[in-house]
Amino acid sequence: MGAVTSWDVVVPTTGRASLATLLSALERTVEAAPGPGRIVVVDDRKDATGPLPGTRGRTVEVLRGRAAGPAAARNTGWRTCLGDWVVFLDDDVVPTSDWAERLATDLGRAVGATPEKAELERAGEGVVGASQGRVVVSRPPGGRPTDWARNVAGLENARWATADMAYRRGVLEEVGGFDERFPRAYREDADLGLRVTGAGYRIIRGDRTVRHPVGAPDRWASLRRQAGNADDVLMWALHGRGWRVAAGAPTGRKLRHLALTAAGAAAVGGSLRRRTGIARAAGAVWLAGTAELAWARIAPGPRERDEVVTMAVTSVLLPAAATWHTVAGLVRLPGQLGWWRGFRRRPTSPASPPPVPDAVLFDRDGTLVEDVPYNGAPERVAPMPGAGDALERLRQAGVAIGVITNQSGVARGLVTIGQVHAVNRRIEELIGPVDAWVVCPHAPEEGCGCRKPRPGMVLRAAARLGADPARCAVVGDIGSDIEAAEAAGARSILVPTTQTFASEVARAREVAPDLRSAVDRLLGDRIATGG
Repeated sequence: MGAVTSWDVVVPTTGRASLATLLSALERTVEAAPGPGRIVVVDDRKDATGPLPGTRGRTVEVLRGRAAGPAAARNTGWRTCLGDWVVFLDDDVVPTSDWAERLATDLGRAVGATPEKAELERAGEGVVGASQGRVVVSRPPGGRPTDWARNVAGLENARWATADMAYRRGVLEEVGGFDERFPRAYREDADLGLRVTGAGYRIIRGDRTVRHPVGAPDRWASLRRQAGNADDVLMWALHGRGWRVAAGAPTGRKLRHLALTAAGAAAVGGSLRRRTGIARAAGAVWLAGTAELAWARIAPGPRERDEVVTMAVTSVLLPAAATWHTVAGLVRLPGQLGWWRGFRRRPTSPASPPPVPDAVLFDRDGTLVEDVPYNGAPERVAPMPGAGDALERLRQAGVAIGVITNQSGVARGLVTIGQVHAVNRRIEELIGPVDAWVVCPHAPEEGCGCRKPRPGMVLRAAARLGADPARCAVVGDIGSDIEAAEAAGARSILVPTTQTFASEVARAREVAPDLRSAVDRLLGDRIATGG
C-alpha cells in the first residue's frame, strides 16, 4: 500500500441551513492542509428550487439526488469521485480547524505509512478499508441534558457513523456502496460497516474531529425516530440475530414496547367486550409500564415542565409507534428481499415518459459492434443487428451520438491508439457518423478516472457535445457501462448479450432486448412510432 494520493468529500443534504456552516468550516480547514480533490454536495431535496445554503461562491460541485434518502444520495456522490478515498460528512457537522490536516494523517496511517500498520498486516489483521473520525456533540451549557440531547450524544460512541467516515473508494466499489433499501439516516451506515468488515477489511478510529450540534427538536421528534424500527427488521434479515453486537448498536426496548402495546390493546378489547377483569389487569400492566418508560426518560433530564410534559405524552404513544414500524418492516421485508437484486431499486413507471435525451452515449464493443477482443483490424468490424438503423433514428430526432469505450489493449501493448482510431473510422463507415468518440487507453490497475465504471468518459463526452450529463443516456452491454452512467447522473439502458452476467441484468434500472428497443425507450412512444 502506498501513500495517500487523493481524497474527496461527499455531503448529502436536504437543504438545511447548517450546510452553509459546514462548507465555511471546510473552506477554512483545507487552507492549512492538502485539500480534497473535490467537495461534492448531493442535493437530495424533493423540491430542489433555488440554490443550496452556502454553495454560492465556493468551489463545490452540486449533484442532483433522487430524494430517495441519504444512502442513495451518498451513492450518487461517491460514484462520481476519482480520489483514492471518499470522506462522508453529514450536513450538520462542523469540522475543527485542523480537521483536514488530521484527516491526511489518519489516511496515511490507514494505508500503512506507519510501522504499526505494517506490523498489524504482518500479524494477519487485514487491510484498513475505512477510517472513522471522532464526533463531539456540542451540549448546551449547564444543567442536565434533555432526552433528545442524550440521543444525539450517542453519536460520540456510535460505530461507523457517517457523520465523519472515510472509505477507500475501491472498497466501496467492491461491496456495492450503501444499501438503498435503508431510506433513513439510521442503519445504512452500520449495514455498510458490517459488509466492509465482513469482506475482510478493518475500520479504524482516526484523530480528526467534527462537532455536532444538538439542535432544537419539536415535541414529536422521538415518535418520528421510531420509524427506524423498520430498518432494524431489515438489519436482522440481512445480518442475523447478532447484528446489534457486531455493529455495536444498543439493544433498545423493542420487547417492552411490544408487551406494552399488547397490554394496551388487551385493555381496550376487554373493555369493549365487557370483560372487566381482563381490562383492569391489562390496563394496570399498561399503566405501570408506561409510567416506568416515562420516568426512565424524565429522571436523567432537566425535569423542567416542558420536558416533563413532552416525555409524559410521547411515552404514552411511543410503544405503539415502535411496534407499528416494526410490524411495517416485517410486512415490507419479503418485497425488499425479493424485488431487489444488488442495491438499486427499479423505479416504478412514471406518470409521464422521461424526456428525450440531448445525447446518447454508446459502449462500442458488444453494443454497437461485435466484441472482438483487442481488435486493431478494421476488416474485422461487424455491426450489431440494428445498430445502423438505431443510430439513424437518433440523428433524425436531433439527438447527439457519442461512443465511450475502454481500450486497455493500448496500455497492454496489444493494439496501438492508431489502430483503435482506424477501427472507429470503419465503424462510422458502416453505421454512420458519430458526434464524439471518447477512448480510455488505460489498464485497470492504472486507476484512471476515465475507465468505466468510473464516470470520466461520460462526463467528457457530455462536455464535448455541450450536454448536461443528467440529460444524457448511456447504452451498454455490461454492468460497468451502467455504473459509469449512474456515477455521472445519466440515464442508463442495458442491452444484454451472452457476455452479460445475470446479476448485471438484475441490477440494471432499465433493460432492453436490442438496440432498436433501447432507442424506442429513449425516444418515447411518440417519436418511436413516427407520431
